[in-house]
Amino acid sequence: MSVLLFSHRACLQHDPGPHHPECADRLRAVLRALDTEEFSDLLRDEAPLATTEQLTRIHPPHYVEAILGIRPEPDDRVALDGDTIMSWGSAEAALRAAGAAVAAVDAVCRAEVRRAFCATRPPGHHAEPGRPMGFCLFANAAIAARHAQAVHGIARVAVVDFDVHHGNGTQACCESDPTIFFASSHQWPCYPGTGAPEERGVGNVLNVPLAPGADGAAFRAAWREHILPALEAFAPGLIVVSAGFDAHARDPLAQLRVREADFGWLTGEICRIADRLCGGRVVSLLEGGYDLDALAASAASHVRALMHA
Repeated sequence: MSVLLFSHRACLQHDPGPHHPECADRLRAVLRALDTEEFSDLLRDEAPLATTEQLTRIHPPHYVEAILGIRPEPDDRVALDGDTIMSWGSAEAALRAAGAAVAAVDAVCRAEVRRAFCATRPPGHHAEPGRPMGFCLFANAAIAARHAQAVHGIARVAVVDFDVHHGNGTQACCESDPTIFFASSHQWPCYPGTGAPEERGVGNVLNVPLAPGADGAAFRAAWREHILPALEAFAPGLIVVSAGFDAHARDPLAQLRVREADFGWLTGEICRIADRLCGGRVVSLLEGGYDLDALAASAASHVRALMHA
């Protein structure tokens, strides 16, 4: 099974400051975990820069222009909110993260590979059409979904999100469009305070909250009993995964008790649905995960399943 890994050294230059949880060491940990003999068969490519056309399928032009116009001096930073901070390298890193998502869609839709994983930062699932938040600048998963539709003619795209935090940005981008399905498991209550089961969009949104302390069995049940059947019923032509690993028991930012084996199990289930419905096409994007060892082990479990499921 050919799997393509996208990353770029520019994603290490996004520096939100000392002690910020969304640090460059996160990406270094993931890349080290994938730089072993076990993953020698991974195809690898550099993330390109996203274009304005690709970004503005989701974000208003004035928003894109404003974000890209923030270029602090090397020793300075600009805080967009209490959590979301830009340094001199942030604009390029965000363009590479969005560009990786687009390039991954191109690769799977052209049948060059069946799956792709984008090890990039900053993450994207909290970015709303006109607002950055939660460490996120551009809504990478939504950008990927819309690119698949606009360029490759994929009529129906599913975005599934297992980050511990609700993907409010992706939901905001997609909730009025019945051709995009968005489903999320996440801790409730937790940041950003959205993701209630009653949030249904136009019937294309499914939120399955998990209580603090929920373990891998509860996580698997939420997906097996609710999200995976709905995903299969939607019958997408492409599945985009917001792969956040901060539901892990060791993560410091929330209180779920998921383990790396649970992420591997879920990835395999998603891939099997993709094999049945859409030629195996899965594009996965790195979102959260803030304990470095847990993040590395979980990402390895995820990519292992992408390769072998």
